[in-house]
Amino acid sequence: MVANLTQRPVALLGAGTQGRRLAYMWSSKGRPVHLIDAQEKQLQDGVEYIKGLRMSAKKPDASWGEVKTFSADQLSTALQSSWLVVECVPEKLELKRSMIAQLDKLAPSSTIIASNSSSYPISELIEGLQLSNDRRILSAHSYWPPETSALEIMGHQRTNPECISLLLEESREHGFSPFHVKKDSMGYIYNRIWAAIKREALLTAAEGVATPAEIDSIFKDVLKTPKGPFEQMDVVGLDVVLNIEEHYAEKRPDIPSEPRDYLKKLIDNGQLGVKNGRGFYEY
Repeated sequence: MVANLTQRPVALLGAGTQGRRLAYMWSSKGRPVHLIDAQEKQLQDGVEYIKGLRMSAKKPDASWGEVKTFSADQLSTALQSSWLVVECVPEKLELKRSMIAQLDKLAPSSTIIASNSSSYPISELIEGLQLSNDRRILSAHSYWPPETSALEIMGHQRTNPECISLLLEESREHGFSPFHVKKDSMGYIYNRIWAAIKREALLTAAEGVATPAEIDSIFKDVLKTPKGPFEQMDVVGLDVVLNIEEHYAEKRPDIPSEPRDYLKKLIDNGQLGVKNGRGFYEY
């Protein structure tokens, strides 16, 4: 098992939205972090973003761990001393599978390998891959750290339980709120429940029972949440919501098609959400 973690870094493959936020979290208690990306600009922007979060946190400089950046061709070097590496590449199945296979070849035998995938269980990501040691591989799915500290940790049938225990303990020490997903679950815990909510909201609107604005209003009135399901889908991006729904439908034929058809009409009309100014609402 992994020992003497104090000076051993967490490596993060991908310096995008999730990678840079995770770099902030894993470095928040003075531990080193290695941030890896193929694009130099992503690395530079990531470091600047981390600096901004640190300034907002108003902690002494000495309490932060060093964040070192590495290009893609330095991946092997970045991994050599790491106790944990988390892939944070875009949510594309074959890309994630390729990255996990590469990490398995390059990371030291004591390094835990984790995926930050939001929709694919780790069992699906590694299915059919020729891996040297699949017992150290698991999922570590985060949401929007540091604002949302939830971290869902899910293994597969052969994951070493000690890897899960260690990650639960260490992530808690670094400000996460870890949850152990005890069985293979598409959508983990929260996203599985959220998928049902957004799907039923879409179906309710598609059937003409109420408008998206009316559904959001009653949802917020009853649950006292800052956003309703349609406002939240606009933030995520309607194309992303559709991709996730199609993935669920591939695995579960009982899911109704009307919510996906409803989304497709909006997307075909150029309505993608906040990112292009038009979704269920105008921005």
